[in-house]
Amino acid sequence: MIRLHDIVRIKEKKMKELDVHMQAKVGISGVRERLENTIQQGINSKLGILGLSEDSSYDEVHKGIFRAVQHDEAQLYKYVGIEPSNVDFQKITQRAREMGGEQNGFFLKKECARKILEKRPPETTMKQLGYSSVEEMLSREDIMDVFSALRFTESTEWMHKTFDDAYSRFTANDFEKRAIEIRVLGDQWKEVAEKFVAKKHHNVSHLKEFGVIFVNPIAESAPGKFLRDFALLLHYTHEIVFYSKLFERYIEREDFNERFLSLLRGDVPRQPLFRRKGEWLIIQRYLWKENPNDKRLFAPRVNPESLHWRKAQQDIVALSQKEQIDGFSLWDDSDYLAAFFPHANELGMVSFDMEDSAMSFVAHNEQQDTRFIYHQQEALWNKIFASYVGGYDRLEEYILDFMDRGRITL
Repeated sequence: MIRLHDIVRIKEKKMKELDVHMQAKVGISGVRERLENTIQQGINSKLGILGLSEDSSYDEVHKGIFRAVQHDEAQLYKYVGIEPSNVDFQKITQRAREMGGEQNGFFLKKECARKILEKRPPETTMKQLGYSSVEEMLSREDIMDVFSALRFTESTEWMHKTFDDAYSRFTANDFEKRAIEIRVLGDQWKEVAEKFVAKKHHNVSHLKEFGVIFVNPIAESAPGKFLRDFALLLHYTHEIVFYSKLFERYIEREDFNERFLSLLRGDVPRQPLFRRKGEWLIIQRYLWKENPNDKRLFAPRVNPESLHWRKAQQDIVALSQKEQIDGFSLWDDSDYLAAFFPHANELGMVSFDMEDSAMSFVAHNEQQDTRFIYHQQEALWNKIFASYVGGYDRLEEYILDFMDRGRITL
């Protein structure tokens, strides 16, 4: 039987207190019980897709999920029109653009990037490419390509000084509305790209303030990585749109630059965890990657990052249904699903989130005994809040409204 407090790893008493408070605030009852039933039904449905049952073991469920990842990734390769042995990045980005649609946002003008580099020349980058001045480099290189590469060519000290100085002086005149770009870096950035992939373990990143998503031309063709990274392209599209809304909201505020820097840093609330009863933290990052025992991971919270992942996952599911692609049904509305299954002498939690599953599959193929659940954990907290307030659209509105405070209070 599914018990919500067990899956989010808090005490039952705390979950009951939260439920009582939220029901009093929103004026509805039975939310927790209905959500537990929804999760149980969802798990049963996903196990049926895998040909398994509630009596299956932890290892059996993971093997079933891994088969689904492998199968669905093969279908995605076919749809994009590439082979693992012959990756065409232009085809990948074109498919991602088609799925994301023509999205516009509120971003820094590209000339701002030029002004930043003219004021603080990136000496290491210029040396690596063989240029003697910023003017010479930008006459031959795309400014967004250069800016994309800076964090892996320049020192941490240079990045911090540039960030603190240049990003503290922007005004409304420095922004404009334009389309989101998805681009592939050229071969001249291959060495930089290899450093990026070695550090981040994926070949996709973005500049949310400029509305740019970039792909490093390093093929990540190991099983599971293509599904993982293609979803990341879609995720960044949703993330950029989300932050663009916040840039535009804050642009006329006196504290705009403070808010702008905070958004780009991904600031999260510190202690005290709670100042009021029923408070929900807004966590912009996946804290588990920094510290799996962070106390904020055991507190009621919402996570915009998880919202973007959910949208990306549902984008892929919707595509499979529209194009009648075989597979992907396992991932439909599965991001928040998890359950315990017998593992050795204890119970082990299995996440049905697509990104957790793809990452676990990658780790498995690399002979690592690591199974990820952190995407699912954040997704479930989002689901809990959305269940009280009327759905994911309302959840996103709450996050946008309360982002500058770092906490939602009802």
